[in-house]
Amino acid sequence: MVGAGIMGLSIAYHLARLGVRDITVVDKSYLCGGASGRNGGGIRAQWSSEANIRLMQESIRMCQHFANEFKINVWLRQGGYLFLARTEDRRRSLEESSKLQRECGLSTRMLSPREAQKIVPELSTDGVIAATFNPDDGVVFPWPFVWGFAQAATKLGVEIATFTEVTGIDVRGTTIEGVRVRRADKGGDPTGSREEHRIRTRKVVNAAGAWSPEIAKLVGVELPNKPHRHEICSTEPLKPWLKPLVADLGNGLYFSQSTRGEIVGGIGQERVPPGLDQNSSFAFLGLYARALVATCPILGKVKVLRQWSGCYDVTPDANPIVGGVDAIEHFYQASGFMGHGFMMAPVMGKLIAEHIANDTHLPMFDRWNLRRFKEGKLLTEAMIIG
Repeated sequence: MVGAGIMGLSIAYHLARLGVRDITVVDKSYLCGGASGRNGGGIRAQWSSEANIRLMQESIRMCQHFANEFKINVWLRQGGYLFLARTEDRRRSLEESSKLQRECGLSTRMLSPREAQKIVPELSTDGVIAATFNPDDGVVFPWPFVWGFAQAATKLGVEIATFTEVTGIDVRGTTIEGVRVRRADKGGDPTGSREEHRIRTRKVVNAAGAWSPEIAKLVGVELPNKPHRHEICSTEPLKPWLKPLVADLGNGLYFSQSTRGEIVGGIGQERVPPGLDQNSSFAFLGLYARALVATCPILGKVKVLRQWSGCYDVTPDANPIVGGVDAIEHFYQASGFMGHGFMMAPVMGKLIAEHIANDTHLPMFDRWNLRRFKEGKLLTEAMIIG
């Protein structure tokens, strides 16, 4: 398993539960060092495709039982997601999506600007022409979610090797024979002395997120994923007042309030440096502050305490790449989740593990296979934030 983010750890945990042994998860950084530890923790079933809706219905159910099952508090708060539309195109898109969501059993409803303001009285409805709200969506604290999977996987015999970089994958013909890694010294210092080590295996799961294309290249597989920096910030704590996560599909703004009272949020940025860049910028703060205050004017004097960034793993059609590839046997993909892999990891880990352990065919994975890009069978997903 390459990648000790929540997706890789979820897959490893569920593989171990199915009786698979000798599982090693390697990661070049520390737990929560990548996107899994740098996101806003949102979980939602409001999507525009039935596959994503169905997946997230199950993932939310798993999140609801996570604390009891894994014995760790992830601070799940189901205050809902409130989506805002400011154009007719966005309104129609939300209307179509909410209709599909209700057909799938969600409680999503279309709202007028005045009805949206009843849910968040502090909301400015200037320019807002419609909204949708699903009360079952929510937010978790990302770190204990990752730690919970890591601890549970370790108890089942999974080895998690952090500060361990994949340097090569040995292949004979179309068969994987091993993975070469370079470990840090015993102190865990990534700048310390390193020795190359070979892990013998016939199966590799590429769950490295925005680093997945680099891993795929080691076996001659080209992935169309591109990393895209996404920034977030957190304010000083305030008294609890904001129940839902508020999101604007037009500019990618989103914000929620944590259990400690902080306002945590981000916004879409088109002009960011290409590549794997996790630095922060002043440009983000200005863009986010203007959009946030325009949407919720009472936050105009709130102080920002910290700011960070991570990388979205972006595909050309805003849908993930999941399952095997044609060129290499047992080289499984679990990437391209557009920054939303965190919320899908509980259920996706379970499904991918069943696919690998039992060699089962899952029709859902057919739509997300790698070959669709060459065949021109691109998919659609309208409800991407950021």
